[in-house]
Amino acid sequence: MKRNKIIFWIATAILVLWEGVMPLATLIFSPQYATVGTRPLGYPDYFAYSLIICKVLGVFAIAYPKTPATLREWAYAGLTFNLLFAFISHACVDKNALFMLLPLIILGILAVSYRYKRKLHQHQLT
Repeated sequence: MKRNKIIFWIATAILVLWEGVMPLATLIFSPQYATVGTRPLGYPDYFAYSLIICKVLGVFAIAYPKTPATLREWAYAGLTFNLLFAFISHACVDKNALFMLLPLIILGILAVSYRYKRKLHQHQLT
C-alpha cells in the first residue's frame, strides 16, 4: 500500500511539474515563449494559451486528493488525448524523433499515475 502511494505521487509530481507548473510559469513569466511548441506545428496562438489552461486544470484535478472520481477520469483522458495528439502532430509536421518521443514518455508516466491511483482506490474500497 505504501509503495503504491509512493509510486503514484512520484509519477503525479512529475506530471504536475511537466504538464502544469512549467507551462504556467512560461505563460506568466515569459509569455513570448508560450507558443514555441505549437506555432511551428501550424496551430494558432490562442490554441497554446487554452492548452496551457487545460493542462493546469487537468493536473490539478489529478493531484488534488478530493477531486471527484469522474472528474479525475476526465482529466486523465484529456491529458492522454493531448499527449497522443502532440505525438501525431510532431510525426506529421516536423518528423523530429525527439519531439515525437517526449509526449510518449510523459504518456507513460501518466499511465503509471493512473494505474497506481486505481490501485489505491481499489484498496480503499476493500
